[in-house]
Amino acid sequence: MHESTIILVVDDDAISREILVANIQDAGYQAHVASDGVEAWSKLAQNPRIYTAVLLDRIMPHMDGMEVLKRIKGHSVLQGIPVIMQTSMSSAVDILDGIQAGAFYYLTKPFDRRTLLAIIRAAVADHARHRALRSAALQTQDALSMIWEGEFRLRTLEEAKSLAASLAQICPDPDQVVMGLSELLINAVEHGNLGITYEEKSKAMTTFDGLEQLVEQRLALPENAGKRVRICIERVPGEIRFRIVDEGEGFDWRAYETLRPERAFDTHGRGIAMAILFSFSKLEYRGRGNEVIGTVRVEGDVNQ
Repeated sequence: MHESTIILVVDDDAISREILVANIQDAGYQAHVASDGVEAWSKLAQNPRIYTAVLLDRIMPHMDGMEVLKRIKGHSVLQGIPVIMQTSMSSAVDILDGIQAGAFYYLTKPFDRRTLLAIIRAAVADHARHRALRSAALQTQDALSMIWEGEFRLRTLEEAKSLAASLAQICPDPDQVVMGLSELLINAVEHGNLGITYEEKSKAMTTFDGLEQLVEQRLALPENAGKRVRICIERVPGEIRFRIVDEGEGFDWRAYETLRPERAFDTHGRGIAMAILFSFSKLEYRGRGNEVIGTVRVEGDVNQ
């Protein structure tokens, strides 16, 4: 049971609510319900820290899903909660509107139970990881805060997350930077050094620990034993730059700079878009795609 994981189900149709709640509870999560946007916003505003994800119907009376989403993303505490937009409106324009408003997860009506649970697991896992990284970034206090330039090398996902939490400390807003930095380092390990494709990750994520098992299998392969992700840090006037290089074959990063409507229903593929939106003032890929520079703007001259 996921005792501390509470999903807010927002739907004006009673039958849909019952079905969603039954599936969520069968999966071991807790579910709270709201019959429209007004009730949903009331619950969220009164208890902004108790919800792990919001399963939000788009079309509702009184206050529609887009207005609720807008308020969530404008709230200092709620803005980090993943919102799964539930809708029968599947046109590219409608999906793009939701993505631009902050709905990085989508579920179409009528939904398939397996797809529903896969999306919820992905949203819950992302929220838990980002919350843990933020907590670590805010609590970490060490000599890294005084670093001006340096190089680090890592091999595993655990090392990627730990290093992201530490390095974010040198930035003015570590809470935001740690999210994007961890996404880039995880991509460098999974897709770069270990060669896990988008399709392989999608398949692995259909089971609870499938991706973890896939990563461990790839790490154990002899050809991957010596591979490392390299991250270099440089401070220049007004900026901090993180240069990340992996030993993979590269990829076409342009397809992932934004969350495109055709991938809105996938369980992953949001990391680069989120890093651009929330963490870096500039994100620049080079060469064949195995090198990326994330820039954080710093007010004033850091050399003074």
